[in-house]
Amino acid sequence: MPLRPLAILQMGRPPEDLRATYGEQADWVMAALAGVAGVGAPLTVIHPAAGDDLPDPAALRGAVLTGSWAMVTDREPWSERTAQWLREAMDAQLSLLGICYGHQLMAHAFGGEVDYHPRGREIGLHAVRCLPAAAADPLLAGLPDPFPALLTHEQSVLRPPAGATVLATSRHDPHQILRYGPRALSVQFHPEFTAGLMDACLARRQDFLAAAGHDVAALRAALAPTPHARGILRGFAAAC
Repeated sequence: MPLRPLAILQMGRPPEDLRATYGEQADWVMAALAGVAGVGAPLTVIHPAAGDDLPDPAALRGAVLTGSWAMVTDREPWSERTAQWLREAMDAQLSLLGICYGHQLMAHAFGGEVDYHPRGREIGLHAVRCLPAAAADPLLAGLPDPFPALLTHEQSVLRPPAGATVLATSRHDPHQILRYGPRALSVQFHPEFTAGLMDACLARRQDFLAAAGHDVAALRAALAPTPHARGILRGFAAAC
């Protein structure tokens, strides 16, 4: 019997200037998964915002939902369609990992509250601190506390869904990692990002960010690899 694919649900597309140099969200996820046993094939990329059909969860072995330049609160039809699919996937016990927008969309789909963070944007390299429950989590056990992660987001999970477990926080955002069940986890940070990609995100909007009070030069100078964050994505894919 053929191996069921791991799906990457790419939530929209990046701005053209980033896309021209760095590719798209699915490319970043695939690069982060390079060398993980069993992940290279089969793997399928689905574009809900472009109208791609969402597959029967039973036909997949797992799904990664990427970040996006969209906002969950816009309630775009493609996003709400994906939220309904997430509820079906959760019922089917499909392995799910949400990243940034995917993190927020999972929380929204399962009954939480997502909106603009009252303290504004979190961007750059930041420390993520694990809560005690993370020590027993199969994807998080053994992480250093804190560990560095790359972030860029304006919206956050303001209220997790009932029954979700908060596993990690940052100074800015108390809901950095949520677990919804034995097969469903989401992270606000970007385990698939490289320091180079984060630097490009900072550079392309440095005037805007500086006007909002960010020390862009300091944020760029602080960038570094984030292997522990990346390990969560790789561990998820290996376990599917």
